[in-house]
Amino acid sequence: MDSHTLLLAAVPVTGFVAGFVNTLAGSGSLLTLPILILLGLPANVANGTNRVGVVLQNVVAVAAFRKRGALPLAGTWKLIAPAVAGAILGAALAVDLDEALLRQTIGVLLLVLLAVMLLHPERWIAEHASPREPRLLVEVPLFFAIGVYGGFIQISVGLFLLAGLVLGAGYSAVGANALKNLIVLVFTVAALAVFVVNEQVEWTLGLLLGAGQAAGAWVAAHVAIKRGAALVRSAVVVVTVVSAVALFAGARL
Repeated sequence: MDSHTLLLAAVPVTGFVAGFVNTLAGSGSLLTLPILILLGLPANVANGTNRVGVVLQNVVAVAAFRKRGALPLAGTWKLIAPAVAGAILGAALAVDLDEALLRQTIGVLLLVLLAVMLLHPERWIAEHASPREPRLLVEVPLFFAIGVYGGFIQISVGLFLLAGLVLGAGYSAVGANALKNLIVLVFTVAALAVFVVNEQVEWTLGLLLGAGQAAGAWVAAHVAIKRGAALVRSAVVVVTVVSAVALFAGARL
């Protein structure tokens, strides 16, 4: 079995881990985006294809959180609307970049977000979260900016959303985690449409990845295992380092 076949077989497994991690916090695209690139997709097509799995994963996660009564919906359009507008702009910027620049951008973001992960941002959020009154002058530009980032690259946007929801909008950590999945679902559908129009989606790989992500999201939404999440996080750190090196080296397997 050659390396390409092994990578292809690993796609749904990678999707499962990514769906699990994304639903709990974020950073799952640190796994899915690099494996699509290593399978030979151009970076911009990998960026678009990655959104298929994100959509399927969040459909499952949102349904599970809502069924359990853990999804706060009141007034959320004030956060979702600017995030969607930003995502459309971010996706449009991404499709216009050339492949070499996009690969380098992804590599830099991998390293930056690796540092963020090592600083345990979820712990920081949990320790400092406090109830706050909604502030449109803060929330609209904040969630527009997060939407631009998510539309552009998607990687670890969940972490930024958690910070925005808890520190910027005053949600509890539990409510923010559930709402994060809804916001990502809505703005990713908008971003995916941009990539589809620009023919930058490889549907077979996207659906294969998405099947794994949906399964991972279902498990994560029903089971909270702290030690398991910590082990997954360690694996993501290792894969991030390897992926960043591969991206900068221009590796193709």
